[in-house]
Amino acid sequence: RRLVAEEAGAPFDLARGPLIRGRLIRMAADDHVLLLTMHHFVADGWSTGVLFRELAALYTAFTRGEPDPLPPLPVQYADYAAWHRRWVEGPVLEAQAEYWTRTLAGAPELLELPADRPRPAKQDFAGASVRVELDEALTAALGTLSRRHGATLFTTLLAGWAAVLARLSGQDDVVVGTPSANRGRAEVEGLIGFFVNTLPVRVDLSDGPRVGELLQHVKTSALEAQRNQDIPFEQVVERIRPTRSLAYSPLFQVMFAWQNGPDGTLELPGLAVGRAGAAESATAKFDLTLTLWEVGGRIAGDVEYATALFERATVERFVEYLRRVLAGMAADDAVRVDGIPLLPAAERARLVEEWSAGDAAPPAERCIHHLFEAQVARTPDATALVHEGERLTYAELDARADRLAHRLAAVGVGRGVAVGVCLEWRPELVVALLATLKAGGVYVPLDPSLPAGRLAYIADDAGVRAVVTRAALADRVPSGAAVRVDVDADEVSTAPAEAPRALVFPEDLAYVIYTSGSTGQPKGVAVEHGAAAAHLVSVARVHGIVPEDRVLQFASAGFDVSLEQVFFPLLTGATLVLRGAELWSATEFRARVRDLGITVANLPPAYWQEVSDGAAGDALDGIRLLLIGGDALPASAADSRGAGTLVNCYGPTETVVTATAFAVERGAAGGPLVPIGRPLPGRAVYVLDPSGAPVPVRVAGELYIGGPLLARGYLGRAALTAERFVPDPFGGAPGGRLYRTGDRVRWSASGNLEFLGRTDFQVKIRGFRIELGEIEAALRSHDAVRDALVLAREDAPGDKRLVAYYLADEPVAVEALKAHLAGRLPEHMVPAAYVHLDALPLTSNGKVDRKALPAPGSDAFATRGYEAPDGETEEAVAAIWADLLGVERVGRHDHFFHLGGNSLLATQLVFRIRREMDVELPVSDVFEKPELSLLVQHLLDAQLAQFDPDQLEELLALARAADVG
Repeated sequence: RRLVAEEAGAPFDLARGPLIRGRLIRMAADDHVLLLTMHHFVADGWSTGVLFRELAALYTAFTRGEPDPLPPLPVQYADYAAWHRRWVEGPVLEAQAEYWTRTLAGAPELLELPADRPRPAKQDFAGASVRVELDEALTAALGTLSRRHGATLFTTLLAGWAAVLARLSGQDDVVVGTPSANRGRAEVEGLIGFFVNTLPVRVDLSDGPRVGELLQHVKTSALEAQRNQDIPFEQVVERIRPTRSLAYSPLFQVMFAWQNGPDGTLELPGLAVGRAGAAESATAKFDLTLTLWEVGGRIAGDVEYATALFERATVERFVEYLRRVLAGMAADDAVRVDGIPLLPAAERARLVEEWSAGDAAPPAERCIHHLFEAQVARTPDATALVHEGERLTYAELDARADRLAHRLAAVGVGRGVAVGVCLEWRPELVVALLATLKAGGVYVPLDPSLPAGRLAYIADDAGVRAVVTRAALADRVPSGAAVRVDVDADEVSTAPAEAPRALVFPEDLAYVIYTSGSTGQPKGVAVEHGAAAAHLVSVARVHGIVPEDRVLQFASAGFDVSLEQVFFPLLTGATLVLRGAELWSATEFRARVRDLGITVANLPPAYWQEVSDGAAGDALDGIRLLLIGGDALPASAADSRGAGTLVNCYGPTETVVTATAFAVERGAAGGPLVPIGRPLPGRAVYVLDPSGAPVPVRVAGELYIGGPLLARGYLGRAALTAERFVPDPFGGAPGGRLYRTGDRVRWSASGNLEFLGRTDFQVKIRGFRIELGEIEAALRSHDAVRDALVLAREDAPGDKRLVAYYLADEPVAVEALKAHLAGRLPEHMVPAAYVHLDALPLTSNGKVDRKALPAPGSDAFATRGYEAPDGETEEAVAAIWADLLGVERVGRHDHFFHLGGNSLLATQLVFRIRREMDVELPVSDVFEKPELSLLVQHLLDAQLAQFDPDQLEELLALARAADVG
């Protein structure tokens, strides 16, 4: 405790131990800088205040010639350390460990904040900081709010910070780390040392808590965490065993620190003392760390952020969101926290006005077949349709449609009558679609490839009164009251070749297309003439469809994109090229593009990747416009490999085919998925949180689509229509509606929508939109199955497949389950794998823990069991694992961290491997390859890398000669 001073300006030592040192630098006769350096290992933030207080007392006494005024310390840090070790052994350790295990069970492992850049594979800990300041009025209001609810400012600020993090991440379960002084006894308050511990505080924001409710919840959680703060954070991690990653810290990635320890200011007699100026932080231990304190009636501080993830402007926006949430909390403690406006006025206007609306679409005042007839009048002799050598002019196609329309009218088809169309992709199908519209009917596609049970359900649900088909498909037509009309019958070929006088209006239905249904049955989406016609005209104009184009039909009539593929050419004077029922191979597709002169194609991403891979030279250059839709488009597939334009298209059936589009520039796709772009004419798009508020840029939310070009709703399902088509609070048009897509998207900084996945359990597999609930309902109908759950798993990048988990007394043969589903579902909805379970895994709150469901094994029934180490090296490393981890045996597929490993044990593992096997292995390799077999293979590769090429070749030659491999 003695300051040893030499001559003025010379260095002096602060005798507090080898890890604390001081240096006094003379800048001028009356200007000095005191540098104090200490390792965090021996001092925490609280210690700084203690150090300054003692330094001031000692300096004052020294200048006055007085003795050391500081009383003897009641205990030393070593005494505390020994006592603490004894304290946390036995019952205390187990009780606190049990608390953390229970509290953090099922917590999210990663807080997915809207970063500006993808998370790197390894943290580099580079950082910067942004200043935070709350004025006196807000600070006082927060103090009043805290006192009213019996809370501290720490609790209130932590609640506000958690609310902002939840809004930014879209997660209502948030874990925030907070440092605890951990000085629960008066004897240690005056010690300089490292006492601080880190506490994970879990905040539940589900069910939209009000401000007062959130404050009580956070207060309770924080107090419970404080009562269980004795167990070191490292031991909490060991007990929880989260997924270990070099990319982010375990348990939490965001911190909040409230600085209320001893005053860290230094006052010395006869001197004016101030901070020399702190350099901005250049490091970040976490994604975000909010540090606040109160000074001069204001709350101030900073947000330290990882520069690998965030731009400064982004974090400045976060700080503004925090200020607005805190102000909203202080203004009304009865309001729901998720209802507090987050966005400043300028940012909100950009999102809901500037970016949200597409151009105006033509008025929905015409019918589809009227537009076709107008085109027939303009170009009667132009080629309208070609198929396998057959060619129809516009006049010929129109005449055939008129004859069939008269036949439909003769059997009772008129305005609003549902007509099933059960035909393959041949010219007759196009004729049937046009004829149904001309007769005033509503066409309902009945794809003959679907199971009979599904066709029967669709026909019955739609109230089909006539079915257009042909004799070869008679067995595929549902039996019932519907009249069958054979397109090849004499009654059709002899009917008048002139348009029937049917009354059809734009507000009448044009078609009903059935999509997968979450209730276990498909649902019919009903679309009116006016909306469909306005969409076709406006989007054909956007894509620049011209008479010289030859447009490929690719999709089944049961998918709404077929509307564009058929009528884009027929309403613009171009030529429709029918693919037919058989899917072309990649080689055949490239040949057909060349031979048929196809210039416009609309394909699913997976098929496009297949046909474009290996395309040589100018094989695809004939395609001037490639529209991709039906599923997320990977950036790897964005290069069209041809000379034309590639456009990524998005749109649910309920929004009349395509609602948004993004023209892809080569090499500029950006992230892993290509954006879905901006709204097309007649559409308005909004990205909203669960409370219906617009979310900030790069924050995930649900996509809502509005504008005049929406479907009427679901046929015969008023309640479902009201649930999915909700009032539009933004557009201002009387009766305006928004369709809730159920898709998660976000705005990019450039104002384009980026698709992220589904908000519910609906998925897309190979371009097919699938409601998992429908598959589950069909699986439950099997006599032996008690319950079922279906997931879309992506165990390998780009390889997404349906996996069914079912509960049954005994395993059921996969073949029997597949056969059961094949008679009820289309092929693309039949799961690829079936896993038998005794019970579904549940989270602590009783929900199904989908993350805990096992990956299907090779037999699709059980996960992989124990497999002994293979070879001497695996056996040697397995023995080291067993010794370090204290387990009896280690299998070649065991996971180091799942067996109880941690970062310290990983360091010891690397040391043991280096000592016993003479191989250098970075600790990071244990995190990247935690499976024994993978780590050993990497180890063997590292050993081989130590040999020079000549030596390695010599060893291999000797091995071959000895026939040892």
